[in-house]
Amino acid sequence: MAFGETPEVLLAQEVRKRYTKDGPWAVDGISLDLRRGEVVSIVGPNGAGKSTLIQMMLGLLVPDSGTIRIFGTDMATGRRKVAHRINYASTDLSLPYSLTVRENLMAYALIYNMSNIRERIEKVLVTLNLEPFRDIRVGRLSTGQVARMGIAKALINDPELLFLDEPTATLDPEVSAQLRATLQGMVRDRNMTLLYTSHNMREVERFSDRLYLMNRGRLVAEGTVPALMTRFDTEDLEALFLQMVQRERESDE
Repeated sequence: MAFGETPEVLLAQEVRKRYTKDGPWAVDGISLDLRRGEVVSIVGPNGAGKSTLIQMMLGLLVPDSGTIRIFGTDMATGRRKVAHRINYASTDLSLPYSLTVRENLMAYALIYNMSNIRERIEKVLVTLNLEPFRDIRVGRLSTGQVARMGIAKALINDPELLFLDEPTATLDPEVSAQLRATLQGMVRDRNMTLLYTSHNMREVERFSDRLYLMNRGRLVAEGTVPALMTRFDTEDLEALFLQMVQRERESDE
């Protein structure tokens, strides 16, 4: 940990954001933290505010109030100070389809001003099983291969904090399992911190050290999977999720 940094990799405090002056809050007073070497998942239905929250964590959106600090730096004003230490992947991101897999990774490595670029690209290609496609244009890859390519892009700078927004949504179960194992190994071996969102409750249940349950811009609950299932008296995370949404609806009636 660098001098002056807080123990938390990421600390959000009372963060709020809405897109119009009198509109609903997309994120409504959220506080959370991420610690080094753990996998934390944010779970919630579509429209819960997960993507808005992540964009603020990345410094792409500025909170209307509250603060988000990564490695002790306020992301609203100091994003450039820590940008080289973080990365992000989402199925919503598009890649330059006219470039090959290797050319794409080269472009992103140059953005991060990395040394040993060729060695780093080869390592990422091996990690994501993309070696056979290194000279194939991205536009000719399958949906699953493009998803793996997006994650390869997110790993190119060897981030200390990695945001993955539904990264396995387009992958088949076998590839998803392989990817989870790869990421778990990286978290363990590099002490990396991973923030994860997914609608696959079984995946989240197996993958996460802690969960934040989010609905309508607010945090509903936080804890380990066993602790949350005990609290909500459920046998699996999918039942917990459905129960959470139902309770929120009933409280609004």
